[in-house]
Amino acid sequence: MSAEVPGLHWSSASALRAVAEGGCVLDAPVVAVLPWVRREAAQRAARLMIARAGVALQVLAVQDDAGLGPVAIWNLALRRTCGAFFLYVAEDAFAGRLWLRFALQALQAKPQAGLVAFNDGKWFGQLAGFGLVRRSWLQPLYGGDLFFPGYARHYGDTELTLIARQQDALAYHPHAVLVEVDDEKDGKPVDEADRALFRQRAAQGFNGRVVDKGLLASFG
Repeated sequence: MSAEVPGLHWSSASALRAVAEGGCVLDAPVVAVLPWVRREAAQRAARLMIARAGVALQVLAVQDDAGLGPVAIWNLALRRTCGAFFLYVAEDAFAGRLWLRFALQALQAKPQAGLVAFNDGKWFGQLAGFGLVRRSWLQPLYGGDLFFPGYARHYGDTELTLIARQQDALAYHPHAVLVEVDDEKDGKPVDEADRALFRQRAAQGFNGRVVDKGLLASFG
């Protein structure tokens, strides 16, 4: 890995796979992992995130050179990095000023919170499409993964958010702006296999972790 921008580190899915289990390629209080297929877009997003964070941030930009998809990359990177907080984000992110400082303040204001949903201009704090996770809260959920590993592209964040909401562990700050910039997003279909898996797991309350029927009917 090399850092062309202070705080920005480049890697690949293949390189992370080659790291021994338990190995840590990046150790920082807050580690953001950004899967990418377009290096220029990833660098632009990461540079702005770091410049506007308002606190120290290390970004690990991971090329999907093995065709794993974002969920598998985030899960792998969670196991290969260290620190109190893990942030999942994508190459099409746009950060507002002091976005991370406000997100950390939201966690401090709600000690039981394990997940922060950003102001993404879409979900109004009800879904963490991009999210900041407290690792100590996350660890018991999926045995070391960020998202349930059966998902490929979609719905992992939805399941995680619903679990956090059931536990009153979701935090939100309206000034923590981190937006996905995709002009065609609303017209794109979701992965049907991921949708089917989500519905199957929702029917069982995600292994009994979500019992509120209103929450279970929120998405899907």
